[in-house]
Amino acid sequence: MFPLQAAWLYYLENPALVLNGLALFFAVNGSWLWIATQLRSSLGRQRLATLPASDSDLSLQRDQRINRLFYSVGAVCLTLALVLTLISTRV
Repeated sequence: MFPLQAAWLYYLENPALVLNGLALFFAVNGSWLWIATQLRSSLGRQRLATLPASDSDLSLQRDQRINRLFYSVGAVCLTLALVLTLISTRV
């Protein structure tokens, strides 16, 4: 039996393990997005302090929209991870 077939049969016998692995994947991605956005916003504030006032207003609005998007996607990933974990306990 080929290794991929053996792995596939193992995962078919343990669906909770597959769901937990997928939940872990989404949780890591969501938390990475939140951490990266937090670091990006703190570095952005330092960068904005060096810009003139007219440029900093536009740049601040753009950065806030991007940060909101990243936080939203991270929240969706973390919520999906929680839902998958709860589903895997019922399987």
